[in-house]
Amino acid sequence: MFKAKNISEAGPQTTSIFVARDGYEVDFNGASWKLNKDTSFLVSKASRFLSERMYRTFKEVLVTYAKNYSPAYVAALHDCSVSYFRATETLPPFSVESLISYRGQLGREGEPELACLRTLVRKWHALGFEGVPEEAISLLKKWRLSGGDRGKPVRSMCPKRGPLSDMEMDTVITGLTEAYQAGSISTTEIALVMSLIMTGRRPAQITALKIRDLSSSSGQYYLNVPRAKQRNEGGWRNTFKQVPIVEDLWFLLCMQADLVYGELQKLAPGLAPELRQNLPIFPNLSALNRSEDIVADLNSDKMHMSVAVLQKTMVQVAQKITAISERTGEPIVMNAYRFRYTLGTNLGREGKGESVIAEALDHADTQHTGVYVKNLPEIVERLDEATAYYLAPIAQAFRGVIVKSEKEARRGSDISSRVSNGDENLGNCGSYGFCGALGPIACYTCNQFQPWIDGPHEAVLAHLLQERDRVLDVTQDLKIASTNDRLILAVTDVITRCNNMKNEGNSV
Repeated sequence: MFKAKNISEAGPQTTSIFVARDGYEVDFNGASWKLNKDTSFLVSKASRFLSERMYRTFKEVLVTYAKNYSPAYVAALHDCSVSYFRATETLPPFSVESLISYRGQLGREGEPELACLRTLVRKWHALGFEGVPEEAISLLKKWRLSGGDRGKPVRSMCPKRGPLSDMEMDTVITGLTEAYQAGSISTTEIALVMSLIMTGRRPAQITALKIRDLSSSSGQYYLNVPRAKQRNEGGWRNTFKQVPIVEDLWFLLCMQADLVYGELQKLAPGLAPELRQNLPIFPNLSALNRSEDIVADLNSDKMHMSVAVLQKTMVQVAQKITAISERTGEPIVMNAYRFRYTLGTNLGREGKGESVIAEALDHADTQHTGVYVKNLPEIVERLDEATAYYLAPIAQAFRGVIVKSEKEARRGSDISSRVSNGDENLGNCGSYGFCGALGPIACYTCNQFQPWIDGPHEAVLAHLLQERDRVLDVTQDLKIASTNDRLILAVTDVITRCNNMKNEGNSV
């Protein structure tokens, strides 16, 4: 194995091995190219559609991208090119006829893929390689192609792909907390999901974190997050942005760091303690176990969790916490990009400008941030009693157990377990641990609450609805007024269930 020499961008690939942007050595003549831990593709797919000379030139063009651009972008260029070669294999590559034919096959919806192909074709020509006719370049310059409606999930507030509502986000965080306390999800799982929620960063950025990226100063806590999708800024973990984080997330990540170090000590007992800071926060433990040179591999992405594993973990966590959307009545779809959309949307609703949102989401410019500040439909509705009774069974915000009387409560014999609204008792708390939550406000959404079937829950609901209207009148801000909407639905759910139980003969 030997590394490629420095050559001009337009020069041919003269050696067998080149170094991709993220430091991976890649065999130019290999059938498959692996550009980082997350991205590999079978470059030899193109060979069946091209002459030997054209196939080599195609790879040389890809090399110029692989050295300076993200691996995911290079893979996208390769995939759109192979799709074009396959669809037009009876026509000469890059001929005017083949390009027109391909555009007709794709239609309007396929224009983003055609725009991707155009990028590669124009680069091919600009580098001075043979194979692209001048008339094809002239044609491509004239075409006006759509880049796709990337902002549609945000603008439409899509309940499955777009930003989460405040109530949905509250449901997710409550579900995570309860599942973690019950031991249903691990420290790694909750740390991973909370990092995505609270920072709004991309999956590749979170998986690239190392223990040394955690810092604190004068009671402030920070995460030095590696930047991603920044062109021509070097390779993996080359540039960073300091992100302030809350104390709870900082402590959670410190716990995760301790777990990782403990696991590494088992796999490599002789490893120097000073290398702890270079360990990934979210590791690929199987890679740690297979490594022949851990010290060297810690400087690459090989020891870090893959994006595919992160995405799989998100799906598994969503299944464990069973957070229900009040908009669909179905489990909330959880992924990193929905959390990014939610952060951007919330900032837009708070009146923050595009530059602020771009900074918060780590965009290089404001090209894609306008969607967060222009013509967003209101995701928060005015909640009245009728709407609450309709939404309550859908949202499933109540997580506790209704009891017929105090005698059936888990701590029914303990007077201190009673939950009161200040005038009357509503039920019992089933937890033996200390709780610093404000009762009864927080109780209805807690899985330890045991409301009595004959409790005065209607009075609690009436007070909450009146308070919501009062806050809205004072602030004229629906987002502030909706703070307790999930609680309102939980109380309404309790009332509905109690009434149904009474009608069915008090069966609990």
